[in-house]
Amino acid sequence: MFTASQTSKTQFLDKARIAREERKGSKEKEKAATQIQALVRRFLCRCRLQREISDAGSTKRNALSIFKIARKLLFILSKEDKLRFEKLCRIILSSMDVENEPKVWYVSLALSKDLTIPWLKQIKDVLWVSCEFLKKLKPDILQDNKLVTLYLSMLITFTDTSTWKIIRGKGEALKPALNRICENIMGHLNQKGFYSVLQILLTNGLARSRPSLSKGTLTAIFTLSLRPVIAAHFSDNLLRSFLLHIMSVPAFISHLNTLTPDCMVTIQTHDLFRKFVLFLSREEQCLDICVCLEGSHTLCLLGNLIQLGYFNVKVLEQEAGHFVKDLTDMLSYSQRYVFQKKSNLTHWHPVLGWFSQTVDYGLNESMPLVTKQLQCLWGVPVICTLFCDVLSKKLETQDPTPPPPAPSSSLQNNLPVKNLFKRAFQKSASVRNILKPVGGKRVDSAEVQKVCSICVLYQTALTTLTQIRLQILTGLTYLDELLPKLWAFICELGPQGGLRLFLECLNNDTEESKQLLAMLMLFCDCSRHLITILDDIEVYEEQISFKMEELVTISSFLNTFIYKMIWDGILENAKGEKLDLFHSVHGWLMVLYERDCRRRFTPEEHWLRKDLKPSLLFQELEKGKKRAQLLLQYIPHVIPHKNRVLLFRNIVTKEKETLGLVETSSASPHVTHITIRRSRMLEDGYDQLRRLPVNSIKGVIRVKFVNDLGMDEAGIDQDGVFKEFLEEIIKKVFNPALNLFKTTSGNERLYPSPTSSIHENHLQLFEFVGKMLGKAMYEGIVVDVPFASFFLSQVLGHHHSTFYSSIDELPSLDSEFYKNLTSIKVSSLERFELLCYNQFLFVCHELIPGGKTMPVTNENK
Repeated sequence: MFTASQTSKTQFLDKARIAREERKGSKEKEKAATQIQALVRRFLCRCRLQREISDAGSTKRNALSIFKIARKLLFILSKEDKLRFEKLCRIILSSMDVENEPKVWYVSLALSKDLTIPWLKQIKDVLWVSCEFLKKLKPDILQDNKLVTLYLSMLITFTDTSTWKIIRGKGEALKPALNRICENIMGHLNQKGFYSVLQILLTNGLARSRPSLSKGTLTAIFTLSLRPVIAAHFSDNLLRSFLLHIMSVPAFISHLNTLTPDCMVTIQTHDLFRKFVLFLSREEQCLDICVCLEGSHTLCLLGNLIQLGYFNVKVLEQEAGHFVKDLTDMLSYSQRYVFQKKSNLTHWHPVLGWFSQTVDYGLNESMPLVTKQLQCLWGVPVICTLFCDVLSKKLETQDPTPPPPAPSSSLQNNLPVKNLFKRAFQKSASVRNILKPVGGKRVDSAEVQKVCSICVLYQTALTTLTQIRLQILTGLTYLDELLPKLWAFICELGPQGGLRLFLECLNNDTEESKQLLAMLMLFCDCSRHLITILDDIEVYEEQISFKMEELVTISSFLNTFIYKMIWDGILENAKGEKLDLFHSVHGWLMVLYERDCRRRFTPEEHWLRKDLKPSLLFQELEKGKKRAQLLLQYIPHVIPHKNRVLLFRNIVTKEKETLGLVETSSASPHVTHITIRRSRMLEDGYDQLRRLPVNSIKGVIRVKFVNDLGMDEAGIDQDGVFKEFLEEIIKKVFNPALNLFKTTSGNERLYPSPTSSIHENHLQLFEFVGKMLGKAMYEGIVVDVPFASFFLSQVLGHHHSTFYSSIDELPSLDSEFYKNLTSIKVSSLERFELLCYNQFLFVCHELIPGGKTMPVTNENK
């Protein structure tokens, strides 16, 4: 009984489950059939719509039929429908060009009460689809260029009513309403990212060595970018979008000026430059722009703004303060990411150098054009406009002081030189006011603040645009009168003159002090660059930019400033800007000092510090005081030469005591004995001394002379024989007949022979000579070895300096060749050859590739 009941229950449940599964399967089949039918119907509908669109042809249709076709196309639009959409755009544009047939004009549907809203939505969709296609087109491809023109025509036509025939005649009353429709369309496009589309299109067409956009295309893009800004009455949001997406396109203003000058007129008509400058003068807006743009695009924006200022000098003069502030803020922001060395976090930028932000390498091709734009900042019109307060200063002038004579080896010229300096400084009281730190200008005056801010701008540019630093310095020094007038301005600062004021600024960290020190840094950097590129004739005879008296005053100022920075302990803890200031001032000082060493223009004892007591300096050096060490490292010329010699001898004596080279009651120094044949003095000395360790060479060396038979000569060496040996060795080594060293023409100065390689061991011989000269200095033995100054500069490592000029050293090698080279700057040549003579043949070198076939002109010489 129980078993039969259980079986019937199981059968009932199985039947119910099977019935449920059958119902579920039928429902799924019904749903699948419905989906398949929907897809088929959709496919058939699309096919029918596509046939209708294809069959429409290019025949003239009324606006309503175009509207219906467009609605169907937008419904089925896909990536494969480019040709259909292109055809639709051409139909719409052709309908707008028909004369006297309002029903054909596509825009006439905007006046239909029932179709206004659907038509507005449709035209927005059509225009945005056009924008989507524009982003993917490459203007350098011919077919794509045609499509760019088509889609830009669509945007141009429906974002402004000026070309609509419907507003002609009686339709003029409709213009306000239609203008609002255009504004609505532009607002919709802006929300969707219209400016980003234009930026991509401009970058694809302009970020290259040769632009691929035609005049008409570039005009259309500029017009489209400006219309929303004008429609919004230059609102902050639209100005921000214009700056971010349009003005950050590389060399945009340069291409506008070249291809479409009418657009530049439009910019001036709407006073866009002033609006940009005022917008960026608000700190939060400028910071927002810099944050949104990475390094390369910020640089592009800078270039475009600078070139706009170059073309709008009147506006630049009126808004100079805001313009300077804007550029300084943007450069300062970029400077945060500029590094001096390569690291894992930096990328190479052709203008900024090592940069820690992401670099868009796609813009590198256009960087030469951007650099040309940046060069406008140090072009003559901009410099004259910004530094108008400095350049307007009138200086009292007199006839240039006769130049000091060129250095001569004859002692008879010493008296005329002294008399010349005496006469020159007797007249110095009547020379320009800038020779005295007279003071008088209030630091907080508007004039001083303006000049300081301009100097901060250029100093920031020098530290940010590292790869074009020399170009900036060259541009700033192009005007001969800028630097002397800036020096005059510096001397008039404060109640007691510039020097005291700048020394006070060193102990202050206020913003005002930083700006004043930036002015001094800029003056030093520019002056050092100028003096480096001027030859002796321009400095001493023509006295370009600075007169001799001014250089004397400036060198005295710089010498005192550096001395105070070191001796007052400021340099010990200097970091950042103060350390940069020290290097700028010190660099300018040393350029003047080296120029004075080559050909004197300062009076006797000009470089010495009379308030520095040698005894105090020696005491501090013994105690290891940092300031004394820094003084000896950076400006040893402030110490009299005889005291420097004493200091050197004291250092040597202490080292000898430390190394145990001095004989005492308890110990005797190690002695090295060498045997020398007089007939082979150089060979024997070289063989026996070149392998000695350093400490042995510093120690006692006893020399025994023998004759050719090996017999000892009489005499005991108590340094006398060794001194004789050393003098004879040096005399033989520096004999030009040995061809290890040569002498210059004229003053017979020594330098290494270019053909010394004829000796197999010439490098080892040079090393041996260096050790012998070092031994002579170590032992206090005076030897007569007149080296040429250019060779001494190489030994001291001056040639590694950025501002080292080999041309300045050339007179010490060949004065006639130097005169011939410097004459090229003022002579009219058509041919110039650089010939090198190496004792065996003449070799002609091309200064630039292909130079043999190029005539010499003022531009390339």
